[in-house]
Amino acid sequence: MAGRRVVSLVPSLTEAIAVSAPGALVGATDWCSHPAGLDVVRVRGTKNPDVERIVALAPDLVVANEEENRGPDLDALRAAGLTVLVTEVRTLEQAFTELAQVLTACGAAARPGWLAAAEAAWRDVRPGPGLRRRAVVPVWRRPWMVLGRETFAGDLLARLGVENVYAGHAERYPRVPLAELRASGAELVVLPDEPYAFAPDDGPEAFPGTAAALLSGRHLTWYGPSLAAAPAVLGAALAAAGRA
Repeated sequence: MAGRRVVSLVPSLTEAIAVSAPGALVGATDWCSHPAGLDVVRVRGTKNPDVERIVALAPDLVVANEEENRGPDLDALRAAGLTVLVTEVRTLEQAFTELAQVLTACGAAARPGWLAAAEAAWRDVRPGPGLRRRAVVPVWRRPWMVLGRETFAGDLLARLGVENVYAGHAERYPRVPLAELRASGAELVVLPDEPYAFAPDDGPEAFPGTAAALLSGRHLTWYGPSLAAAPAVLGAALAAAGRA
């Protein structure tokens, strides 16, 4: 598949493709921040891609995700005659499987070392002593939204000993009033810095008396090279919250 032309509409997949199939990417979203210095045509955002610009790039393949991208945009790309590969990633196992398929479709010559390293890093992950805690995991505020059922980030957290209070919710990203979150009985509030940029002065104050873990959103929500370091990075942040 030498000479493949690929447009990626998913930041984590952009990074995976860029480092595993050099030269394949010709376009990516404005949100595709990794690897640093990526020099490709930008096609706006994940939710509002510039369909005309993408078509003009004449890609062999457009890589998307069922959660990150909107159906009507993908339908418009297909209607223009483009091939669109739509991934579904709701568990770590799915991430590894989908990554392997995407990289093959993009012309990667071999299974990349970072993917094997990521699989090895997660294989024997076990939560540390005393770190198995019930938590709420906001991903947005104004309104407050949290991780619900069947989410990739929720699966990673479960492997690290975080029991998501809303894991059994009917919705994947339910809106939950702050008063209900506070009354949920959670021992911990997990605050990633994306999609909402929670920070030490923006988020923890809403949960007085509850330990807060501020996590790297890239390590919690991206499926790509960051997965290799994610167990150590996330585990350290969770352990720090336990000592606070």
